[in-house]
Parts: sequence; structure tokens; C-alpha cells
Amino acid sequence: MIMEKCLVIFSGGQDSTTLAQWAKKNFDSVSLLGFFYHQKHQIELEQAKVIAKKLNLDFQIIHLDFFNSICDSALFSNAISNVNDAHKTHHNLPASFVPNRNAMFLTIAHSLAQKIHANHLAIGVSEEDYSGYPDCRLDFIQAIEKSLNLGAQTQIQIHTPFIKMTKAQEFALAQELGILEIILKDTHTCYEGIRDTLHNWGYGCGKCNACILRKNAYEKFLSKDY
Repeated sequence: MIMEKCLVIFSGGQDSTTLAQWAKKNFDSVSLLGFFYHQKHQIELEQAKVIAKKLNLDFQIIHLDFFNSICDSALFSNAISNVNDAHKTHHNLPASFVPNRNAMFLTIAHSLAQKIHANHLAIGVSEEDYSGYPDCRLDFIQAIEKSLNLGAQTQIQIHTPFIKMTKAQEFALAQELGILEIILKDTHTCYEGIRDTLHNWGYGCGKCNACILRKNAYEKFLSKDY
């Protein structure tokens, strides 16, 4: 019998934490992979370590020290633009967009998956709440899955179980999976990296797009308007 092993791209946020627990329910073995790319909210990786321990899953972090030198994004720690502004080079997108980030993450994860004999990858992207990011769309995921498998002569499947799901529905799924408290108290999604105040929806500045999205989603979840 073939062991169904899944490598989850993991940031310590709401999406990837819910995804990690989903993967535990659906695969024989699960490992987590995070990335340090000089993100302003690198506190997410410290939370990722805490969460991985609570979920009893192996977790490793790969450093992409060059990434902030080859593209523009307000998510980088040395950025001076506001995360809610328009992007410098992709004016129809928010400044928080990191060009080719998911392509980079998936390419590296695909390589690691081959090394650890994982026949599945999972990433917590969503078309419903994606803030305009083109690399969170199903057509992109399907295209990169095909390209990576062609280039490596593999048949690794990329799973996106949240692709048509809203954040409110993700809260409901987290409750169903028994990790809602972890989502609210341990995950980090605030683009500004602020964890000073615990709101009813989690930690964050309450002003960046990620916090606003999460706050509104939690209110919809509580009202069962999803």
C-alpha cells in the first residue's frame, strides 16, 4: 500500500493552520514547510513553531534571503510603503502582493516533496478572499502543478481545499476540526506583525487588509452568515 504523504506550505496563519489540520485528517503522514523571506510579519514563523508543536507535526523553515532584493512588496521588513496602498509595479493589486511568491514556494516545496517521498502538496489559497492576488487562483495552481510535474517527471498533486471557500467558512471548518481556539489565539495573519492586542477574532493591528478580512469573516462566522 502506498503511503499518502502530504507536504503543507505553512506560515502560521489562519489558512495554513486550518490546512495543516485538514491534511492530518486526510493523509497518512504530514510535514510542514515555512519560508523566511524578510517578511515584515515574520512573527508568523514564531507562531508557526508553536502551532506545529501543538499539532505534533514536523516543521522546517527555508530562508529566501534574496527575495526582497528582486521584487517590490510592502510585506518586506525594509519596505516604506503602506500594505494597504497600491502596488508599485502592479497598480491594480495591493502593495502587500509579493510577485511570484507562491510560484517560488510551490517550486521549492515540490523539490522537497520529491526528497521526502511526499506525493501530495497543499497550499491554503482562496479565490474568494484573495485580495486580488493572481497567484491564488485555480488556473495558476493547475498550470504550475502541470509544469512542475512535467519538469520533474512526477505526479505530485497540489491540493487547494479552500480555493472556493471564504474566511468565514474556514472559521467554521476550524471549529469542525477542533482547532478554533488555536486559530484565534495562536495564528498570526496581521501584515504589520502586531501581536499586542487579542481581539475576539485574533491578534493584529485591526487596520491592515489582512486584519479587516479576518475580523469581518469572524463576524460572519458568529452570525452564521456564510
